[in-house]
Amino acid sequence: MNKRLAGKIALVTGGSRGIGAAISRRLAAEGARVAFTYVRSAEKAEALAAEINASGGESIAIAADSADPQQVTNAVNRTVTTFGGLDILVNNAGIYIGKAFEDHSLEDYEQIMAVNVRAVYVAAQAAVKHISTGGRIITIGSNMADGSFGPQTTLYSMSKSALQGFTRGLARDLGNKKVTVNVIQPGPIDTDMNPANTELADFIRTRLPLSEYGTGEDIGGLVVFLASDEGKFITGAALTIDGGFNA
Repeated sequence: MNKRLAGKIALVTGGSRGIGAAISRRLAAEGARVAFTYVRSAEKAEALAAEINASGGESIAIAADSADPQQVTNAVNRTVTTFGGLDILVNNAGIYIGKAFEDHSLEDYEQIMAVNVRAVYVAAQAAVKHISTGGRIITIGSNMADGSFGPQTTLYSMSKSALQGFTRGLARDLGNKKVTVNVIQPGPIDTDMNPANTELADFIRTRLPLSEYGTGEDIGGLVVFLASDEGKFITGAALTIDGGFNA
């Protein structure tokens, strides 16, 4: 069976767990060589790389804190050095700090923006020096860029909204290289950080037309579609995948 991403090289930031791990697995299953970054739990990250390699893929885990611009740049460079190039950048790393607005500190603001926005900018700027013609830059945002579902979401929603403007502008800048730039905006996805078996999840399901949480594999499938030839005419877009939460 032909693999849609055979011969491609991908980097996934925050790719060792949750949505990021699902993306890493799907990219590898479609034939891409995959590097992914992690901050904590080296053992878990190495286990994922070993799983992908044992399944016939090629993968490496890179320790890199997305809050540190130099570590982000180093991760891009190590991917290029290890695999010989870069075709697909997936900016997945992100954080959430839940507090009442008046309780947020300037440090909270700096941390959210460093990981959710600055790291995306830094990774993309490092990647475009290497990314091939026809490459892909895909960022994982949030449906909360278009609507906050409740309190304690101000900083997070602001950071994810910034990714829309970044995506549209960069799509213009890189169009002459046939590099597409898109942002995927997940809604409720069942992960260890956002489990589908809590009281909050029960409430959220009442807002979902499909009445169930999505999975990391759902997001991974959309990433693969955008990264493949099937997605070559989609750029500058924000694609919401939230079970109808924002409908």
